[in-house]
Amino acid sequence: MAEAPSPGAIDRSGLCIGCGACAVQGGGRMEWDEYRQLKPHGPAGWRDTPTPRFAATCPFSPAAADEDAIADARFPSAPVVDARIGRFESAYVGHAAEGDFRAGGSSGGMVSWVAAELLRQGMIDGVAHVVPLPGPGAPHFGYRISRSLEAIAEGARSRYHPVHLAQILDEIRTVPGRYAVVGIPCFLKAVNLARAAEPVFAERIVATLGLFCGHMKSGRLVDSFAWQLAVDPNEVAAVEYRRKDASRPANWYTAHLTLTDGSARWQDWWHLADGDWGAGFFQNSACNACDDVVAETADIAFGDAWVEPYSSDGRGTNVVIVRAPMLLDMLQGAIDKGRLALDPVDADFIAGTQDAGLRHRREGLAYRLTWHRRGITPRKRVAPRAAGIGWRRKLVYRTRAGIAAWSHRVAWVADRLGMPSLYIRWAKASLSLYQALTYSRGRLGAWLDRMERR
Repeated sequence: MAEAPSPGAIDRSGLCIGCGACAVQGGGRMEWDEYRQLKPHGPAGWRDTPTPRFAATCPFSPAAADEDAIADARFPSAPVVDARIGRFESAYVGHAAEGDFRAGGSSGGMVSWVAAELLRQGMIDGVAHVVPLPGPGAPHFGYRISRSLEAIAEGARSRYHPVHLAQILDEIRTVPGRYAVVGIPCFLKAVNLARAAEPVFAERIVATLGLFCGHMKSGRLVDSFAWQLAVDPNEVAAVEYRRKDASRPANWYTAHLTLTDGSARWQDWWHLADGDWGAGFFQNSACNACDDVVAETADIAFGDAWVEPYSSDGRGTNVVIVRAPMLLDMLQGAIDKGRLALDPVDADFIAGTQDAGLRHRREGLAYRLTWHRRGITPRKRVAPRAAGIGWRRKLVYRTRAGIAAWSHRVAWVADRLGMPSLYIRWAKASLSLYQALTYSRGRLGAWLDRMERR
């Protein structure tokens, strides 16, 4: 029988993603920890009291239904079932062709378009999504329920920042209406588990819009940007993780900070000490136990088309996986009228755009599951396996995990000592090691190449 964990046990096991779904149970709340991650807290004894409700609704609980079971129940008639991207009706590549959706979004504008169209057609009364929060310092972003087209537009662009669902789930529970929720895979898994546990959520949450996900960052990433751009993190008033420039390839990310005095600082990610996403800087530890890249439980899911010729198009291009028939009808009608520029693609195409992420969540997860864990053992759809994985790939997975864990600690020490350079020097050295292992860069990379050929 699967373990019945408590919120505290999940946290201590490194499996808490900070989604906040548990915080709407029994008077809990979400608070920032020393690593700028969101964790659940509550009345005396709350964190360490196992309950059947929590065990069934935490997305990383070994007692909760997995993504396959949720998708089987929600999309039983889906004509395509693929082990990499789940059940679906149809899939597309392209962008929103009307209005400012594409220009206003990080990618092809499809997330905001679908949210706006659901509202425009009267299918929902509001959409729960992440928007910028005014004022300097953390948290910078948070969930909000938007009830107008103008408000929905404020949620465009990528937000690689910790947020939680507790406040909006409480609002959905107390304010009648029909809602859509936008979120990353584990958050929408939590939403679907809450739907199964509480009829009011099943009745009022009528659509889920998923975002493909590499991993969750901590709030320290903004501190790191600020340190490397020679500004005080407390003077950061607004953050853009992917400032769009149609004249440059879509995968050339630019971090952009607006300061309280109105000035701005920016830098391309590849010039930053921790700017390689795959290296795992400031990754939430729960992401090491995740096997869903493409939001398999969402009614519709969106990612970036990270293959040519789309990745070179700075205007941005989405890949879209449609699982709910009502949304397929909505998209097809808009395609026929020229409102959307979408071309059908198959599962191989979608998986190809997310090749690195899927390898990390399949082969990499299989290897990580063989490592010794303290506390709760996650129940995943991937079986533990070390055989057949080359020694160099194993080193890559070990290095990523080490960078993910130690980036939090080193940044915390650097912050406490007032020595940002301590973190920056460590990050540069760690990134050099990771890129030598992964991309054969530098003398170490060349030596590793020779060793592999022996």
